[in-house]
Amino acid sequence: MPRKDLLDIAGLERGEIDHLLDQAVPFKELFTRSVKKVPALKGKSVLMLFYEPSTRTHSSFEVAAKRLSADVTNFDVPHSSIVKGESVRETVETLQAMRTDYIIVRHGRSGLPGTIAKMTRASVVNAGDGAHAHPTQALLDAFTIKEKFPDPTGKRVLIVGDILHSRVARSTSTILKKLGLEVAYLGPGSLVPKNGPENIHRFTNYDEAMAWSPDIVYLLRVQMERQEVQYFPSLREYHKLYGVTDERLKAISDKGLYLMHPGPVNRGVELCDAVMDYERTLINDQVENGIAVRMAVLYWLKPGVLGGEA
Repeated sequence: MPRKDLLDIAGLERGEIDHLLDQAVPFKELFTRSVKKVPALKGKSVLMLFYEPSTRTHSSFEVAAKRLSADVTNFDVPHSSIVKGESVRETVETLQAMRTDYIIVRHGRSGLPGTIAKMTRASVVNAGDGAHAHPTQALLDAFTIKEKFPDPTGKRVLIVGDILHSRVARSTSTILKKLGLEVAYLGPGSLVPKNGPENIHRFTNYDEAMAWSPDIVYLLRVQMERQEVQYFPSLREYHKLYGVTDERLKAISDKGLYLMHPGPVNRGVELCDAVMDYERTLINDQVENGIAVRMAVLYWLKPGVLGGEA
């Protein structure tokens, strides 16, 4: 069933996830052609409304929209009336008057993209809201895993780090469970929520987590900007206890495990420099796949065809 908006992974049916992942395949094939654009969204407008900083997600959505031949407008929050106290509703009403077809929203407040979606006829895509959800990151993660494991059912993914503050951990673990994978969390006890899905294993010891025999180790950035209190002694201590050190990377390599990370990476914290050169590190694959997946999402929500006239 086509939707107007993409706000989270929890609300997607398995068939919708499979459709989006399948649709991303031909879009990725475009990358090898001399002309990488298609006219699928010609005449449509995409507005980038980012209240929080972003490099990968922002640029990925922008490239995706342009490769679909859409017009892209970047809303400059620091130089807008928002700094003068304009409310989100007033901003959205102004943008609605401009007849934009899509609004890509990132905001520090959980649930705000859903609120915006109720205010506008445009298709709204959640590009990350607080610690709540990051649906397109989850989709690109699933797409990347399926490239290595076409039938990922039963494969094990160990998500390591700041689970408590991570919208990526929430969205990616949700989509992986929907696709039949097993998921575990590893991190300091203060950063691994005790409440939550019962079918996700929880570890606070690195060796015990690796004894669970994961196929993929998914590293998360320690989000110091979201931590109001000190959750562990120091970044050096975190790297020693939970980071992929040179010694741990050798063990990971010997087992043939894949490594993933949503970026940006903190070298010397969640990983050592050598990880970036490890042949089974999929970080660059995730970046490339993000464009294809976001093309699939925008096409799926195409106003006037699948998502309703905006």
